[in-house]
Amino acid sequence: MAETTAPAALGRKDFASDQEVRWCPGCGDYSVLAAVQLLMPELGLRPEEIVFISGIGCSSRFPYYMNTYGMHSIHGRAPSIATGLAVARPDLSVWVVTGDGDALSIGGNHLIHALRRNVDLNILLFNNQIYGLTKGQYSPTSEEGKVTKSSPFGSLDHPFNPASLALGAEAGFVARTHDMDRKHMMETFRAAYEHPGTAFVEIYQNCNVFNDGAFEQITSKSRRAEMLIELRHGEPIRFGADLEKGVVLNRFGEAEVVTVAEVGEESLLVHDAQRPDPSIAFSLSRLADRPDVPTPIGVFRAVRRPTYETLVEDQVAEARARSGPGDLAALLESGAVWDVS
Repeated sequence: MAETTAPAALGRKDFASDQEVRWCPGCGDYSVLAAVQLLMPELGLRPEEIVFISGIGCSSRFPYYMNTYGMHSIHGRAPSIATGLAVARPDLSVWVVTGDGDALSIGGNHLIHALRRNVDLNILLFNNQIYGLTKGQYSPTSEEGKVTKSSPFGSLDHPFNPASLALGAEAGFVARTHDMDRKHMMETFRAAYEHPGTAFVEIYQNCNVFNDGAFEQITSKSRRAEMLIELRHGEPIRFGADLEKGVVLNRFGEAEVVTVAEVGEESLLVHDAQRPDPSIAFSLSRLADRPDVPTPIGVFRAVRRPTYETLVEDQVAEARARSGPGDLAALLESGAVWDVS
């Protein structure tokens, strides 16, 4: 009997393409790419079982740098293209890489409908609060008053909160991480991968050329303990160097930061990412109304429901069982048909 050799363990290099990575030196995209490439071997998948689909923007170069299947699609439409692929090939792990401009401006409808349908996708939204590829115009997440090339007197637009938007669309999985913590990114991406259905991850990502330091007040090492609120399912929400701060729900149902010594630990909100109703998760997402206040990171919501692919397959199987094999010619000639002479 011929001897068989077990397949060699895969590493980061097996998921890195031979293309030169061409982002600006110091861009936060490098950190995200490294986290994804390091995570892929841990998922137990081979490169040919994974697809990365992107739209338009700096982050959308991502598929070129992954040694997997990939597609650099059109502006804002990556979720729609990924939906078609996920339904046709449910055996593949499908990832969407997008930015705050690509996903939340021209791609807004495509994003929210993928979320509400619960297509089995992992959507990574790089949020740098600026249009980087087109050289520094304000984006749908830029703060009010932002002075840019397209808003020389300050932006008048109220920004989106991506996590809140995803929760409003009732995405089953919503999380937030940032590009200064590789371990947290990898943990968050792994949780997204393990969740069946649409998993939406917002990544605070620094654009050091056009919006440098946008998140420095919360992500710098000297500020993280005081400014980042790590959400852990089943645990009271506490933060601070000595865990002296916490989060409660006030009488209006709003999440509010308090001093633990003043209210008592028993008053703190215990995080329940699996709570079916998204209202408390939404309240938590509203704590970060700007990037210089205590900001929750981690998994806001992880609620399972049937995926879109499963529902489609079940519907087709039921129709076949009821009506037998389809007849395309009969279908085309049925209903409202007329001759044009």
